[in-house]
Amino acid sequence: MGKLHKKGKAGAAINYITRNQALKKLQVTLADFRRLCILKGIYPREPKNKKKANKGSTAPSTFYYAKDIQYLMHEPILGKFREYKTFAKKMAKVMSKGQYSTAKTLADNKPIYTLDHIIKERYPTFTDALRDLDDALCMIFLFATMPKTDKIKSETIENCQRLAAEFQHYILHTRALRKTFLSIKGIYYQAEVKGQTITWLVPYQFSQDVPTDVDFRVMLTFLEFHQTLCGFVNYRLYSDVNLVYPPTLDLKLDEGGAGMNALIIESTQSSANIAKTVNQPITTSAVAASLSKEEKQRLQESEKRLKALSSKIAHIQETEDSTATTDMDQDADSAMDEFPTPLPNLDGTDAGTVTFTDIQRASQHLTHFQSLFSNCVIFLSREVPRYSLEFILRALGAQVGWDSVLGEGSPFDENDDRITHQISDRPTQGHRFLSRQYVQPQWAYDSINAGKILMGDTYFVGKTLPPHLSPFVEAKEGDYVPDANQFEGQTEDLAIESGDEDEEDEDEDEDEDEDEDEDEDEDAEHKDLHQIELEAEAKGVAFTEFEAKEIKKKAKATKATKAAAETAPSTAPATRSAGKKRTAAEAEAEEAKELAKIMMTNKQQKLYTKIQYGKDKKAAEVEKLTKKKEQLAKTAKTSANKKAKK
Repeated sequence: MGKLHKKGKAGAAINYITRNQALKKLQVTLADFRRLCILKGIYPREPKNKKKANKGSTAPSTFYYAKDIQYLMHEPILGKFREYKTFAKKMAKVMSKGQYSTAKTLADNKPIYTLDHIIKERYPTFTDALRDLDDALCMIFLFATMPKTDKIKSETIENCQRLAAEFQHYILHTRALRKTFLSIKGIYYQAEVKGQTITWLVPYQFSQDVPTDVDFRVMLTFLEFHQTLCGFVNYRLYSDVNLVYPPTLDLKLDEGGAGMNALIIESTQSSANIAKTVNQPITTSAVAASLSKEEKQRLQESEKRLKALSSKIAHIQETEDSTATTDMDQDADSAMDEFPTPLPNLDGTDAGTVTFTDIQRASQHLTHFQSLFSNCVIFLSREVPRYSLEFILRALGAQVGWDSVLGEGSPFDENDDRITHQISDRPTQGHRFLSRQYVQPQWAYDSINAGKILMGDTYFVGKTLPPHLSPFVEAKEGDYVPDANQFEGQTEDLAIESGDEDEEDEDEDEDEDEDEDEDEDEDAEHKDLHQIELEAEAKGVAFTEFEAKEIKKKAKATKATKAAAETAPSTAPATRSAGKKRTAAEAEAEEAKELAKIMMTNKQQKLYTKIQYGKDKKAAEVEKLTKKKEQLAKTAKTSANKKAKK
């Protein structure tokens, strides 16, 4: 017989701990405990049996893993929280006495903590950080559009705006944008960064009223963590593409409302060239003669330091290059032992192996998509959202200019002859250029989702826009799928017409080939007949006998062709009865289903009926929507005909 365990000494009773017990164990306030849990990624747990976890008590309480709380006891930030609590007490005491100089000294020595070690703990690899970047970007773009309040400081808003602009510049530089969608909440963007799909939401830039019922202490704690994470990610992304981080900010353009153009993006190669010029000796003979002895000594010392620093940097670069080469060799050796995993085909179906043509086709499609607007010069009118349109158009290679009302820094004005498209949202224009297309803003978003530049006639200024379909919806079996090609206009029609012309050309070529083959067969038959006549003449056969034999052969050939023609119609009823065979097969399948249903248990039959009910309901909804669509199209056609008659 096993040893008896005391109640509350094993199982859920020791695996879980309540929040009040955790506060007593850590000796922190509830606000600090919440901040600590948010930063460390610890959240409440739900035990299977709350009564056992609470040691027999049925009082409502929040549970955490005991191991998580034990893990928090060794957190360095916990000590910083206690130091800050002591600092706040000292500051209050000094301010009450009016000792402002002492208060200034205390404020300068305020305890500060960093979240670098927490980022490294929670995200061991860079891929893990990219996978968790969606929420961070949503939070940062949200606070970048928030107004300044007593709870939200201006420094926080400026930092969020800087991080958002840096990430957008990386998307522009690498052309990583894949999808976009205009929704009620805001504008959704999806990009592919290092093989990871990142989706984030950007709110519309309207004047916002900050709600009072939101706990900004919790949100600002999340924002603090997300800002640190975004700073780490942006630094790594910029370093991978050889860009200087952080990019310098042009204050003049920023004050003029230039937006993303206020950031100056530089390559690390240009900065290296600048460093080389800095390392060169700056003293000449004329300048050295005019300097004093002390200044000469200082310059010589600074030159020595710069030389030593440059030699150290060169040594570090050599060691990094050597380690990189060894790592590459190790990766190559390990790659020899690894086998590639099977990837899916382009149409979504799984395949055992991926051929080189599939990879080449996918690469060509991606390069074509990344340069979708490379031949377009687009001008934005003053009433369209520049912050979004400039981003999505430049991310796919377009040259974008805008009205001076939207901000400074436009590369060209409205009168430029190179402009191919002008995005406007006003039905009436003061003047129009015949050399460009006028489209509404939805044209850009639909073109990106379609993967090709759509015709601007459907999106002409003042026209009713087609439905803006979400690219994130994946249709399942039996779902209603709107016809996305119905508003792509002449693009699809031209493709179909070109396909028909190609088919006609192919038919004509086939007819010509058949005629040539018939001529060649006749020539061959004529040559064979002449050869047979010569052979018969050599054998001594008379020409009349030879001609009679050939007539008999031709008669037999005609009889064979007639017999084949008579047997050909008999195959037609067999093809006609194929439809009946199919219906019979369907009937057999239905009978098999009924038999299988009979063999089911009562529970399985109920589940099967529920599934069938759901499918029938979905089919009825799809049919209802299709009928409604047909009716709307019919009414629109009749109204258009009436207007044409008038």
